[in-house]
Amino acid sequence: MSEQTSFDINQVIEQAKAVITNPVAYFQTMPKTGGYGPPVIFVAVMGAVMGLITAVLSLFGSTAGMLAAGLGAIIVMPIFAVVGAFIGAAILYVIWKLMGSVENYETAFRCQASVAAIYPITALLSIVPYIGSIVMIAWATFLIIEASVSVHGRERRTAQIVFGILAALMILSNIASERAARQLEARMAHMGSQFEGIEDLSPEEAGRKMGEFLKGLEEGANKAPVDRGD
Repeated sequence: MSEQTSFDINQVIEQAKAVITNPVAYFQTMPKTGGYGPPVIFVAVMGAVMGLITAVLSLFGSTAGMLAAGLGAIIVMPIFAVVGAFIGAAILYVIWKLMGSVENYETAFRCQASVAAIYPITALLSIVPYIGSIVMIAWATFLIIEASVSVHGRERRTAQIVFGILAALMILSNIASERAARQLEARMAHMGSQFEGIEDLSPEEAGRKMGEFLKGLEEGANKAPVDRGD
């Protein structure tokens, strides 16, 4: 598979299609060297598309904060995607070295960068609770296993065991984190609803409402240890 050093959106699209539709053939022909430019561009574009999808989905959100976060995603997603690719490649490089691979860091980065092809799809799936993160981790793991076999020459069984265990741990961690985030969002929304129309209340009524709110926080804090022990 040949690469161009200048930006070519058609090449980016073709690479994404190849990773998604025929990952085995893609990794078998993937250039192992050629500089960081093409893979960085690919990750940045996929991150930008992911950010755009996130922004569009935020239009259906119920709060202004969600909309602001969605619009900000267009800017920060490409940056986070590229930085994350370099960090992820470093981790994969170490793992592949421990597995006996002789390939260098650039090759590991190109493998990691290819995973970005699934970012737009998983961004769409994120509208379903927990599904987006689970699919992303499972799909990325499948791609990394294929890269382990076709690019790094590792045994498929070994790659499945190593990356399968890591994927299972990541899925459990992501489910717990997403559950906590959704619970926090629900609590914040409930807290915000308690202050709706407070500007129309008299000082005495506003003070009473604030007192009730603080009392509720105190009662929730007192009950928290009991709930965790159940």
